[in-house]
Amino acid sequence: MAKGKKGLKGPKGKGKVKLPKSKCCVSKSKCSRCPLKMLKEGTLPAGYTVKKRKLVKTAKIAA
Repeated sequence: MAKGKKGLKGPKGKGKVKLPKSKCCVSKSKCSRCPLKMLKEGTLPAGYTVKKRKLVKTAKIAA
């Protein structure tokens, strides 16, 4: 296996989940890892939400 190819599923890594950035970069054209865009699309990982353009865990908010 080549370097940097660990954890990829299928051809060209189509099974790999993109993790969101910790803070929105506030660019007009949102990048693919923007937490705001992922929240809107419903692709944000479970246990996370966005508050004031920053990615936070939902356990912190509930406590």
